Amino acid sequence: MSLFTRFINQTRKPEGILGSLMLRGMNSGHAILADWGLSQLPQITPQKAVDLGCGGGRNVAALLKKYPHSVVDGVDYSPLSVEKAIVYNAASIAHNKCTVSVGDVSDLKLTPNSYDLATAFETIYFWPGLEKCFANVHNILKEGGSFLIVCESDGMDGIGERYEKIIKGMKVYKAGEIEGALKTAGFKDVKTIHHDKHPWIAVLAKK
Repeated sequence: MSLFTRFINQTRKPEGILGSLMLRGMNSGHAILADWGLSQLPQITPQKAVDLGCGGGRNVAALLKKYPHSVVDGVDYSPLSVEKAIVYNAASIAHNKCTVSVGDVSDLKLTPNSYDLATAFETIYFWPGLEKCFANVHNILKEGGSFLIVCESDGMDGIGERYEKIIKGMKVYKAGEIEGALKTAGFKDVKTIHHDKHPWIAVLAKK
């Protein structure tokens, strides 16, 4: 396996030196995408939000900035990601505005009906069993809560397909597939927003 292939596979579950480098790159490289996705959210005032697959923690901080009166939790199944996200958000954690913990979206241990907003940036590609994972997200949201999914590939640009061939366990979904899985999981008012210049998508759903 080439160094590039080993490095790019760190997108799934970062670990070690290459994982640290990947997380640093994700925090900076995905910032514009993430901020575009956040800008698609309706006018809401969540008391409690969670970023699922939080990676290096940059988007947890972005949520705290957008919703300064909220408590924001970060969850990731990579212990290294959690470690880096804790460092990134140390000040907010110290002020009880944030927690970051190890967790698996396919078996979420978060309290049911406790979040007003859940987000997932560049991560559902690796979620095992999309409908089951979406059902778990549905379970932790309050009635009327929002779920935002942001992906760099809409599954139609060809780039995602190329990455699927070299990143183990990766699956790039088309908007219709994501919407269908969300509806099966119990979500309503599901819609997809396409970026006007990039193959980016933001999928919004409500419980």
